[in-house]
Amino acid sequence: MHLGNVFCALLSWLSAKSKGGEWLLRIEDIDPGRSRRDFALQLMDDLQWLGLPWDGEVVWQSQRSDIYEHYLRLLEDAGLTYPCYCTRADIMATQAPHETDGRIVYAGTCRPKNFSSLSSSTSLSSSTSLSSSTSSTSQTRTSPAAIRLLVPDEVIAFTDGHYGPQQVNLARHCGDYILRRRDGAWAYQLAVVVDDALMGVTEIVRGRDLLLSTPQQIHLHQTIASFSPFHPFTFSPFYYHHPLLINEDGQRLCKRDKSLDLGALRARHVGPQDIIGLLAHLAGLLPDPTPASPHDLLPLFSWQKVPLHDIVARI
Repeated sequence: MHLGNVFCALLSWLSAKSKGGEWLLRIEDIDPGRSRRDFALQLMDDLQWLGLPWDGEVVWQSQRSDIYEHYLRLLEDAGLTYPCYCTRADIMATQAPHETDGRIVYAGTCRPKNFSSLSSSTSLSSSTSLSSSTSSTSQTRTSPAAIRLLVPDEVIAFTDGHYGPQQVNLARHCGDYILRRRDGAWAYQLAVVVDDALMGVTEIVRGRDLLLSTPQQIHLHQTIASFSPFHPFTFSPFYYHHPLLINEDGQRLCKRDKSLDLGALRARHVGPQDIIGLLAHLAGLLPDPTPASPHDLLPLFSWQKVPLHDIVARI
Protein backbone atom coordinates (compact mmCIF):
# COMPACT_ATOMS: atom_id res chain seq x y z
CA MET A 1 0.00 0.00 0.00
CA HIS A 2 1.03 3.60 -0.56
CA LEU A 3 -0.42 6.69 1.09
CA GLY A 4 -3.03 7.07 -1.66
CA ASN A 5 -4.41 3.62 -0.83
CA VAL A 6 -4.44 4.42 2.89
CA PHE A 7 -6.15 7.76 2.21
CA CYS A 8 -8.99 5.93 0.47
CA ALA A 9 -9.18 3.29 3.19
CA LEU A 10 -9.32 5.92 5.94
CA LEU A 11 -12.05 7.99 4.28
CA SER A 12 -14.18 4.94 3.51
CA TRP A 13 -13.75 3.62 7.07
CA LEU A 14 -14.70 6.99 8.57
CA SER A 15 -17.66 7.41 6.22
CA ALA A 16 -19.04 3.96 7.07
CA LYS A 17 -18.43 4.13 10.81
CA SER A 18 -19.78 7.69 11.14
CA LYS A 19 -23.12 6.32 9.89
CA GLY A 20 -23.04 3.29 12.17
CA GLY A 21 -22.26 0.97 9.27
CA GLU A 22 -19.89 -1.91 8.70
CA TRP A 23 -16.63 -1.62 6.77
CA LEU A 24 -16.12 -4.59 4.47
CA LEU A 25 -12.87 -5.89 3.03
CA ARG A 26 -12.79 -7.45 -0.42
CA ILE A 27 -9.59 -8.67 -2.03
CA GLU A 28 -9.90 -7.93 -5.74
CA ASP A 29 -7.44 -10.58 -6.93
CA ILE A 30 -8.99 -11.53 -10.27
CA ASP A 31 -5.96 -10.51 -12.36
CA PRO A 32 -3.70 -13.59 -12.39
CA GLY A 33 -0.77 -11.58 -13.71
CA ARG A 34 -0.76 -9.07 -10.86
CA SER A 35 -2.40 -10.77 -7.89
CA ARG A 36 -0.33 -12.54 -5.28
CA ARG A 37 -1.65 -13.81 -1.98
CA ASP A 38 1.33 -12.43 -0.04
CA PHE A 39 0.46 -8.93 -1.31
CA ALA A 40 -3.09 -9.31 0.02
CA LEU A 41 -1.86 -10.62 3.36
CA GLN A 42 0.50 -7.65 3.66
CA LEU A 43 -2.38 -5.28 2.92
CA MET A 44 -4.46 -6.89 5.65
CA ASP A 45 -1.57 -6.57 8.09
CA ASP A 46 -1.13 -2.91 7.16
CA LEU A 47 -4.82 -2.16 7.80
CA GLN A 48 -4.68 -3.78 11.23
CA TRP A 49 -1.49 -1.90 12.05
CA LEU A 50 -3.12 1.40 11.05
CA GLY A 51 -6.12 0.73 13.31
CA LEU A 52 -8.54 0.11 10.43
CA PRO A 53 -10.16 -3.25 11.25
CA TRP A 54 -12.78 -4.61 8.89
CA ASP A 55 -16.09 -6.25 9.75
CA GLY A 56 -17.03 -9.82 8.88
CA GLU A 57 -15.24 -12.29 6.65
CA VAL A 58 -12.82 -11.22 3.93
CA VAL A 59 -14.20 -11.81 0.41
CA TRP A 60 -11.67 -13.07 -2.16
CA GLN A 61 -12.75 -12.45 -5.75
CA SER A 62 -10.47 -15.24 -6.99
CA GLN A 63 -12.82 -17.70 -5.25
CA ARG A 64 -16.01 -16.38 -6.89
CA SER A 65 -15.58 -17.34 -10.54
CA ASP A 66 -18.73 -19.51 -10.57
CA ILE A 67 -20.78 -16.55 -9.35
CA TYR A 68 -19.46 -14.23 -12.06
CA GLU A 69 -20.05 -16.94 -14.65
CA HIS A 70 -23.72 -17.15 -13.62
CA TYR A 71 -24.32 -13.43 -14.16
CA LEU A 72 -22.38 -13.38 -17.41
CA ARG A 73 -24.64 -16.17 -18.67
CA LEU A 74 -27.72 -14.12 -17.76
CA LEU A 75 -26.44 -11.24 -19.85
CA GLU A 76 -25.46 -13.53 -22.72
CA ASP A 77 -28.84 -15.28 -22.71
CA ALA A 78 -30.51 -11.85 -22.88
CA GLY A 79 -28.53 -11.05 -26.03
CA LEU A 80 -26.63 -8.19 -24.42
CA THR A 81 -23.06 -9.35 -25.03
CA TYR A 82 -20.82 -10.12 -27.96
CA PRO A 83 -17.34 -11.56 -28.51
CA CYS A 84 -14.58 -9.07 -29.24
CA TYR A 85 -11.44 -10.26 -31.03
CA CYS A 86 -9.64 -6.93 -31.01
CA THR A 87 -6.18 -6.75 -29.50
CA ARG A 88 -4.96 -3.69 -27.66
CA ALA A 89 -2.99 -2.75 -30.77
CA ASP A 90 -6.17 -3.00 -32.86
CA ILE A 91 -8.02 -0.73 -30.47
CA MET A 92 -5.22 1.85 -30.38
CA ALA A 93 -5.13 1.84 -34.19
CA THR A 94 -8.78 2.88 -34.41
CA GLN A 95 -7.86 6.25 -32.87
CA ALA A 96 -10.94 6.14 -30.69
CA PRO A 97 -11.55 9.24 -28.57
CA HIS A 98 -9.62 9.46 -25.33
CA GLU A 99 -11.32 10.46 -22.10
CA THR A 100 -9.71 12.84 -19.62
CA ASP A 101 -8.53 9.88 -17.53
CA GLY A 102 -6.67 8.40 -20.51
CA ARG A 103 -9.34 5.83 -21.24
CA ILE A 104 -9.99 4.86 -24.84
CA VAL A 105 -13.64 4.58 -25.84
CA TYR A 106 -14.03 1.35 -27.80
CA ALA A 107 -14.93 2.11 -31.42
CA GLY A 108 -17.26 -0.88 -31.76
CA THR A 109 -15.23 -2.83 -34.31
CA CYS A 110 -16.75 -6.18 -33.30
CA ARG A 111 -20.16 -4.82 -32.30
CA PRO A 112 -23.10 -6.58 -34.01
CA LYS A 113 -24.29 -4.42 -36.88
CA ASN A 114 -27.97 -4.88 -36.09
CA PHE A 115 -27.45 -3.19 -32.73
CA SER A 116 -25.99 -0.01 -34.17
CA SER A 117 -29.43 1.50 -34.77
CA LEU A 118 -30.80 0.79 -31.30
CA SER A 119 -31.15 3.70 -28.90
CA SER A 120 -31.88 4.12 -25.22
CA SER A 121 -35.58 3.87 -25.96
CA THR A 122 -35.13 0.35 -27.31
CA SER A 123 -35.95 -2.39 -24.85
CA LEU A 124 -32.94 -4.62 -24.15
CA SER A 125 -34.40 -7.96 -23.23
CA SER A 126 -34.12 -11.63 -24.03
CA SER A 127 -36.25 -11.00 -27.11
CA THR A 128 -33.52 -8.84 -28.65
CA SER A 129 -31.74 -10.82 -31.34
CA LEU A 130 -28.06 -9.94 -31.51
CA SER A 131 -25.91 -12.41 -33.36
CA SER A 132 -22.14 -12.07 -33.21
CA SER A 133 -22.02 -13.41 -36.74
CA THR A 134 -22.85 -9.91 -37.98
CA SER A 135 -19.73 -8.39 -36.47
CA SER A 136 -16.68 -7.57 -38.53
CA THR A 137 -13.11 -8.00 -37.33
CA SER A 138 -9.68 -8.54 -38.72
CA GLN A 139 -9.00 -11.28 -36.18
CA THR A 140 -9.61 -14.96 -36.85
CA ARG A 141 -12.52 -16.63 -35.08
CA THR A 142 -10.14 -19.20 -33.57
CA SER A 143 -8.32 -16.52 -31.55
CA PRO A 144 -9.39 -15.82 -27.96
CA ALA A 145 -12.24 -13.37 -27.58
CA ALA A 146 -13.12 -10.93 -24.85
CA ILE A 147 -16.81 -10.55 -23.95
CA ARG A 148 -18.22 -7.04 -24.20
CA LEU A 149 -21.52 -5.63 -22.96
CA LEU A 150 -23.65 -3.70 -25.44
CA VAL A 151 -24.44 -0.25 -24.09
CA PRO A 152 -27.21 1.99 -25.47
CA ASP A 153 -26.90 5.64 -26.45
CA GLU A 154 -28.20 6.69 -23.06
CA VAL A 155 -27.34 9.25 -20.40
CA ILE A 156 -26.76 7.94 -16.89
CA ALA A 157 -27.29 10.63 -14.25
CA PHE A 158 -26.32 10.22 -10.61
CA THR A 159 -25.37 12.37 -7.65
CA ASP A 160 -21.96 11.75 -6.17
CA GLY A 161 -21.82 12.32 -2.43
CA HIS A 162 -18.76 14.58 -2.77
CA TYR A 163 -18.68 15.90 -6.35
CA GLY A 164 -22.41 16.38 -6.78
CA PRO A 165 -24.58 15.79 -9.90
CA GLN A 166 -22.99 13.86 -12.75
CA GLN A 167 -24.22 13.00 -16.25
CA VAL A 168 -22.45 10.61 -18.61
CA ASN A 169 -23.50 9.32 -22.02
CA LEU A 170 -22.69 5.61 -22.03
CA ALA A 171 -22.11 5.28 -25.77
CA ARG A 172 -19.97 8.41 -26.21
CA HIS A 173 -17.94 8.40 -23.01
CA CYS A 174 -17.74 4.74 -22.03
CA GLY A 175 -18.51 2.54 -25.03
CA ASP A 176 -19.15 -1.19 -24.97
CA TYR A 177 -16.99 -2.40 -22.09
CA ILE A 178 -15.42 -5.75 -21.29
CA LEU A 179 -16.98 -8.22 -18.86
CA ARG A 180 -14.43 -10.98 -19.42
CA ARG A 181 -10.97 -10.49 -20.87
CA ARG A 182 -9.41 -12.36 -23.78
CA ASP A 183 -7.27 -14.36 -21.32
CA GLY A 184 -10.39 -15.50 -19.45
CA ALA A 185 -9.91 -13.22 -16.44
CA TRP A 186 -12.97 -11.44 -15.09
CA ALA A 187 -13.16 -7.72 -15.73
CA TYR A 188 -13.37 -5.23 -12.89
CA GLN A 189 -16.79 -3.88 -13.86
CA LEU A 190 -18.65 -7.19 -13.71
CA ALA A 191 -16.92 -8.50 -10.61
CA VAL A 192 -17.45 -5.40 -8.45
CA VAL A 193 -21.08 -4.87 -9.50
CA VAL A 194 -21.97 -8.48 -8.68
CA ASP A 195 -20.04 -8.45 -5.41
CA ASP A 196 -21.42 -5.11 -4.24
CA ALA A 197 -24.97 -6.40 -4.71
CA LEU A 198 -24.43 -9.81 -3.13
CA MET A 199 -22.45 -8.38 -0.21
CA GLY A 200 -25.20 -5.84 0.52
CA VAL A 201 -22.94 -2.84 -0.03
CA THR A 202 -24.86 0.40 0.44
CA GLU A 203 -22.00 2.90 0.09
CA ILE A 204 -18.90 2.93 -2.09
CA VAL A 205 -15.97 5.26 -1.43
CA ARG A 206 -13.11 5.50 -3.93
CA GLY A 207 -10.86 7.92 -5.82
CA ARG A 208 -12.23 10.42 -8.31
CA ASP A 209 -10.31 8.64 -11.10
CA LEU A 210 -13.11 6.05 -10.99
CA LEU A 211 -15.92 8.56 -11.52
CA LEU A 212 -16.31 7.42 -15.13
CA SER A 213 -16.68 3.79 -14.00
CA THR A 214 -19.72 4.70 -11.93
CA PRO A 215 -22.23 5.16 -14.81
CA GLN A 216 -21.06 1.87 -16.29
CA GLN A 217 -21.63 0.11 -12.98
CA ILE A 218 -25.00 1.77 -12.44
CA HIS A 219 -26.09 0.66 -15.92
CA LEU A 220 -24.87 -2.91 -15.39
CA HIS A 221 -26.52 -3.02 -11.96
CA GLN A 222 -29.83 -1.84 -13.43
CA THR A 223 -29.57 -4.25 -16.35
CA ILE A 224 -29.11 -7.28 -14.10
CA ALA A 225 -31.85 -6.01 -11.76
CA SER A 226 -34.30 -6.02 -14.68
CA PHE A 227 -34.19 -9.82 -14.73
CA SER A 228 -36.03 -10.11 -11.40
CA PRO A 229 -37.80 -7.60 -9.12
CA PHE A 230 -36.82 -9.67 -6.06
CA HIS A 231 -33.14 -9.84 -6.87
CA PRO A 232 -30.48 -8.33 -4.53
CA PHE A 233 -29.69 -5.94 -7.40
CA THR A 234 -32.90 -4.03 -6.72
CA PHE A 235 -30.99 -1.78 -4.26
CA SER A 236 -28.34 0.53 -5.74
CA PRO A 237 -25.36 1.69 -3.65
CA PHE A 238 -24.53 5.36 -3.10
CA TYR A 239 -21.16 6.68 -4.29
CA TYR A 240 -18.59 9.03 -2.79
CA HIS A 241 -15.47 9.90 -4.77
CA HIS A 242 -12.55 11.63 -3.14
CA PRO A 243 -9.61 13.71 -4.46
CA LEU A 244 -6.40 11.89 -5.29
CA LEU A 245 -3.13 12.16 -3.45
CA ILE A 246 -0.47 13.23 -5.94
CA ASN A 247 3.31 13.65 -5.88
CA GLU A 248 5.16 16.91 -6.44
CA ASP A 249 5.10 16.29 -10.20
CA GLY A 250 1.30 16.27 -10.15
CA GLN A 251 1.08 12.54 -10.77
CA ARG A 252 -1.21 10.19 -8.86
CA LEU A 253 0.64 8.25 -6.18
CA CYS A 254 1.61 4.73 -7.21
CA LYS A 255 4.32 2.14 -6.61
CA ARG A 256 7.00 4.36 -8.15
CA ASP A 257 6.68 6.75 -5.19
CA LYS A 258 8.81 4.55 -2.96
CA SER A 259 9.19 7.10 -0.17
CA LEU A 260 5.41 7.20 0.30
CA ASP A 261 5.02 3.42 0.30
CA LEU A 262 3.73 2.03 3.58
CA GLY A 263 6.46 -0.61 3.70
CA ALA A 264 9.13 2.08 3.43
CA LEU A 265 7.43 4.24 6.05
CA ARG A 266 7.15 1.32 8.48
CA ALA A 267 10.83 0.51 7.90
CA ARG A 268 11.64 4.12 8.85
CA HIS A 269 9.63 3.58 12.06
CA VAL A 270 6.97 6.12 11.13
CA GLY A 271 4.10 5.24 13.48
CA PRO A 272 0.54 4.41 12.42
CA GLN A 273 -0.93 7.41 14.25
CA ASP A 274 1.59 9.70 12.53
CA ILE A 275 0.35 8.44 9.15
CA ILE A 276 -3.32 8.69 10.10
CA GLY A 277 -2.80 12.21 11.48
CA LEU A 278 -1.06 13.34 8.30
CA LEU A 279 -3.81 11.95 6.08
CA ALA A 280 -6.49 13.47 8.31
CA HIS A 281 -4.80 16.84 7.90
CA LEU A 282 -4.68 16.42 4.10
CA ALA A 283 -8.38 15.50 4.20
CA GLY A 284 -9.22 18.72 6.04
CA LEU A 285 -10.14 16.99 9.30
CA LEU A 286 -7.22 18.31 11.38
CA PRO A 287 -5.61 21.78 11.28
CA ASP A 288 -2.15 20.23 11.63
CA PRO A 289 -0.67 16.78 10.95
CA THR A 290 -0.77 15.69 14.57
CA PRO A 291 -0.82 11.98 15.52
CA ALA A 292 -4.32 10.49 15.71
CA SER A 293 -6.14 7.19 15.52
CA PRO A 294 -9.07 6.52 13.19
CA HIS A 295 -11.39 6.46 16.22
CA ASP A 296 -10.12 9.90 17.28
CA LEU A 297 -11.28 11.24 13.92
CA LEU A 298 -14.84 9.93 13.98
CA PRO A 299 -16.33 13.00 15.76
CA LEU A 300 -14.48 15.27 13.31
CA PHE A 301 -15.40 13.55 10.07
CA SER A 302 -17.51 15.29 7.46
CA TRP A 303 -17.38 15.02 3.67
CA GLN A 304 -17.85 18.80 3.53
CA LYS A 305 -14.36 19.22 5.00
CA VAL A 306 -12.67 17.07 2.36
CA PRO A 307 -11.18 19.13 -0.52
CA LEU A 308 -12.40 18.71 -4.07
CA HIS A 309 -8.97 19.31 -5.62
CA ASP A 310 -6.16 16.76 -5.70
CA ILE A 311 -3.68 16.97 -2.84
CA VAL A 312 0.13 16.87 -2.86
CA ALA A 313 1.39 14.33 -0.32
CA ARG A 314 4.69 14.81 1.51
CA ILE A 315 6.08 13.11 4.60
